[in-house]
Amino acid sequence: MSDAVIVMIALAAGTYVLKAFGPLVLSNKRVLPDWLKRFAMLLPTPLLAALVITSTFTSDDQIIFDARIVGVVAAMIALAKRVPFVLVIVIAAAATALWRLITGL
Repeated sequence: MSDAVIVMIALAAGTYVLKAFGPLVLSNKRVLPDWLKRFAMLLPTPLLAALVITSTFTSDDQIIFDARIVGVVAAMIALAKRVPFVLVIVIAAAATALWRLITGL
C-alpha cells in the first residue's frame, strides 16, 4: 500500500470518528450549554468568509489582484440587495467573465 492510500484511510477514519463522537458521547440525554450552541451557530460564517477571502486574494503563496475580486464584489452587492442565491452565483460569474473579457486576463 502506498503512503497516499494510508493517509487517505487515516483521514477517512479520523473524519468518521469525529462525526460519530458527538452523537455517541452527547446522545439525547445531555444538552449543550447555551453559550456553546450560540458559538456553534456563529462559527460557520467567519470560517466561510475566511475561505472566500483566502481563495480570492491568494495564489501560490502570493497575494494577487485579478478578476476574482470583481466577482466577489458583485456577489457582495447582490447579496446586500437580497437577490436569490442562484442569481448571486450567476451575477458573480458574469461579472468575473466580463472583467476578464474587458481586461484580457
